[in-house]
Amino acid sequence: MTASVVAVIPARGGSKGIERKNLRRVGGIPLVARAILAAQRCAEIDRVVVSTDDPEIAGVAREWGADVVERPSELAGDTASSESALIHALDVLAARGVDVSILAFLQATSPFIDSKALDEAICTVRTRRRDTVFSAVETYGFLWSKGRGGSADGINHDIGVRPRRQDRDPHYLETGAFYVMRAKAFRAVGHRFYGSIGIVDVPPRTAMEIDTPEELAAAQALAHLVDEPEVVDVDAVVTDFDGVHTDDTAIVGQNGEEAVRVSRSDGMGVSLLRRAGVPVLILSTETNPVVAARARKLRVDVRQGVEEKAAALEEWADATGIPLSRIAYLGNDVNDLTCLQRVGWPVAVRDAHPLVLAAARTVLDRPGGGGAVRALADLVLHGRASAASATSPRHDRQETP
Repeated sequence: MTASVVAVIPARGGSKGIERKNLRRVGGIPLVARAILAAQRCAEIDRVVVSTDDPEIAGVAREWGADVVERPSELAGDTASSESALIHALDVLAARGVDVSILAFLQATSPFIDSKALDEAICTVRTRRRDTVFSAVETYGFLWSKGRGGSADGINHDIGVRPRRQDRDPHYLETGAFYVMRAKAFRAVGHRFYGSIGIVDVPPRTAMEIDTPEELAAAQALAHLVDEPEVVDVDAVVTDFDGVHTDDTAIVGQNGEEAVRVSRSDGMGVSLLRRAGVPVLILSTETNPVVAARARKLRVDVRQGVEEKAAALEEWADATGIPLSRIAYLGNDVNDLTCLQRVGWPVAVRDAHPLVLAAARTVLDRPGGGGAVRALADLVLHGRASAASATSPRHDRQETP
C-alpha cells in the first residue's frame, strides 16, 4: 500500500436547518462539489473521498470526481460525530488498500475553502512542525458572554481596559473549513485536536459556515465576489432565447407580427461553437416563428413552446448522450432557474434577474442581445483549448547548432 494524503468530506443527507443542505448550490455549484473542487485544486492531496449515507450525494460526488464511502445510517444521524465518520472512512479505505498518512477533513458547509491555505496546512503536518492544523480567521474583537440573568461578562479582555487594536494581540476563530492531521495518531486519539496544534490564517472573506437559510442566501450573494474566475469546461451549450439572444424587447407591427433585434456577434459565436463540434440548443417557452427562423439561420437545434424547460433539457441531453454536468446553460429570468439548477455550468447574462445571478456559476460581462452568447462561446472555446493543451504530449526538441 502507498501512503497518501486523503481529503475526506463527510456529507450526510439529513439536515434540520436547511433541507438537503449539502446539495444546495452556491455560485452554481452544489456545496459538496465545492468542497471536492477545493481539494482537487490542492497539489498536496492525492485522493478526494466523500463519506455519505445519501445516494444522490454519492452520485454528485462521483460526477465531480470524488471517491465515495457509503456511511452506515448509525453514523449519519444528528448525534453522530464527525470523528466517527472519519474513522469509518479510514477503515473502508484501508480495506481498499489505501494507506492514509495524512488526513484532511473538509466541511462542505464551508463554501469558500481556501485551497492554498489547505496546501500550507498539509505541508505543516507533513514536515512534522505540527501534529494537527486547522483554518482560522484572525480577530481583534472584544468577546463577551451572557451570564445568569443576561449579565454580560468580558471573555478575552479586562472590561476596565480598552487598548487600541495595535496594542493588542489577535485571537483566532475557527472557520470550520478544514482540519489536517496525521491519520495514525488521529485514530489512536479519536479526536481532531491532539499534540502540537497549529493554525493557518485564511482571508476573512472565506470565513463562512452555512447553517441557516440566511447564511445560505448570503453565501450565494457573495460567491461572485469571492470565487476565483474559472475556465469554462463543457461539451455543449444550451441557451434561452428572449433576453439572451435578444435584449428582451419586441417590435410588434400593426398586423401583429413580432420582430426582435439580435447580435451578429452572437451569430459568429454560435458558428464558432459549431465548427469546434460543440452542440448548441435554443430552448424557449415561447412559440414564435422568429425563434425558429433564428435557429435555422444559426443551424442549431431548437425546442420552443415547452412548458417544462428542465424536462426538455434533460430529454435533449439524453438524446445527445451529453451528461447534464457537461452542459452550460445560459439564461436571464426566473423561468430558467430549473435548468440552471440541473446543469454543471449555469451561466447568466449581465442584466439577468437577481435570482438567476445568484444561481449562476459564471456571470457574463455582456447583456442579453448585446454579445452575451458570443462571450459564452469565447469562454467555452478557450476552455477547450486549455484542456487540449493540458492533455497534449510534450516532445523535447533539439535545435541544430
